[in-house]
Amino acid sequence: MDPIALLAFISITGGIAVISWLQTRKEKLNTLSGLFFANRNLGFITVGSGVLFANINTALFIGENELTFTNNMSVMAWGVTSVFAMLVVSEFIMPIYLRHEIATTPDYLENRYDRKTKVIVSLIFLVNYIVNLLPSVLYSGAVAFNGIFRFSEIYKVDYWLVIWVLVWCLGIAGALYSLLGGLKAISVSDTLLGFAMFTGGLLLPLYALCELGEGNLVSGWNMVTTYKTSHWNSIGGPADAIPFATIFTGMLLVNLYYWGTEQYIVQQLLGSRDLASCQKGIALACVGKLLCPLLINIPGVIAVHLYSGMSNTAEVFPKLLGDASPPFYTGFMAALLFGAAFTTFNAGLNSSSTLFMLNLYKPWALKKGRKLSETQLVRTAKRFEIILCLAAMFIAPFILFASRGFYTYVQTVGGLFSVPIFTILVVGLLTRRVPPIAARIGLVFFICSYAIAEFVLEIKLHFLHVLAILFVLTAALMLLIGRLHPLSIPYQPNKAVKQELTPWKNRHWVALVLLLALVGMYVIFSPVGLAR
Repeated sequence: MDPIALLAFISITGGIAVISWLQTRKEKLNTLSGLFFANRNLGFITVGSGVLFANINTALFIGENELTFTNNMSVMAWGVTSVFAMLVVSEFIMPIYLRHEIATTPDYLENRYDRKTKVIVSLIFLVNYIVNLLPSVLYSGAVAFNGIFRFSEIYKVDYWLVIWVLVWCLGIAGALYSLLGGLKAISVSDTLLGFAMFTGGLLLPLYALCELGEGNLVSGWNMVTTYKTSHWNSIGGPADAIPFATIFTGMLLVNLYYWGTEQYIVQQLLGSRDLASCQKGIALACVGKLLCPLLINIPGVIAVHLYSGMSNTAEVFPKLLGDASPPFYTGFMAALLFGAAFTTFNAGLNSSSTLFMLNLYKPWALKKGRKLSETQLVRTAKRFEIILCLAAMFIAPFILFASRGFYTYVQTVGGLFSVPIFTILVVGLLTRRVPPIAARIGLVFFICSYAIAEFVLEIKLHFLHVLAILFVLTAALMLLIGRLHPLSIPYQPNKAVKQELTPWKNRHWVALVLLLALVGMYVIFSPVGLAR
């Protein structure tokens, strides 16, 4: 373990924590609005950075570089094509959410359907966070830190034990940050991490190319563009990690769900001071997503030329970082990875607590006739976060035994919870007479069918195509129920709002530039570009 790397890691991480504390020490966290939504007063830079870093975590660094190393650049579709989904959410979905002045995405489903649907969806969200999101962030963070600092090698400790220790260290640190700082502290640290990533962070491919070229950057570049060029190909075939056709089926649905429905993402956007700030923030996050392959994909391509026969391919990224970077930069990137891990973890904890308090606990307490002060509610919210954190820390180490690999596990299990919710949301947005019972039947049908297809029968069809097929079938089932048993009084959306809903006037031409950049990236990473 290099002392310079460790010192750099501690200094940068500590510096970010101190700045976040200084920026938030006067914030009122004794109310649910202050704890969960930063009092709805975030500017576009803070919103964009918060959304981006709620998405970017060690699971992406570890998982996508691993798949690029073992497969090719087709995996970049998860991030790059999300730009289209983010722009759709910015233009069509966020105005609806802000118009309804919701606090959680299930709130809209309550307005459109009924309270039972809201409760069911809230529980689905919480189960997803407990078994998938929070454990995967902790596990990937532990893998990254062991790969960078090589604790298991240096101290001759069993790998399984090291993962347990690191998972608990990350979990405790993340929980303390969320409990003490709330959403505002998370957003401030995200802004600082965003600046660090898109300045110093982008130097990693250069260091890796120099390592490959034995000190010569041009020589390293010539090697990766001359040999094994198939790894540059983003146009995935049927046997690749992401077949190109799935971009237009299940992946589109997953991305639309993620950016427009996922609570820990939407909660960052709901903290915006107005619609224009929200849309500017989403555009800023889109720029970040287009730059992300430099860190979460391209290092995996370079690693193909440096390593062969790795027993644990999940450690490709941290191994490359440790081997190719000077000590200070290794510490800098370790701090960045640590921040990426605990900001997503914190956002997940914060949004889980939001769902529990506002959708489950508070309504239950009011129904029982209990009059709870804001201070009591905040105290209960923090206790719930502690319980959730402990559950995630116990589950996380067992991801090591996932049979189909870490990243495939994350995406496959995520599909079990995500697209069913998005399906009933879409039907609710596009219709006025589909009744609440149709939403509940749709959820049960989708989840059960997907679970059988993926975990019982294991049919020979990419899980993203399975999601798309079930989306169509579930929507058709809901429409049929709506035709047979329509609402007697059509649903009427909320018209009166307090928040400013004037859209950003430059959003359309900015969206066009972003979409052209998206297409350009697929041309670069294709058989007519670097993969020729």
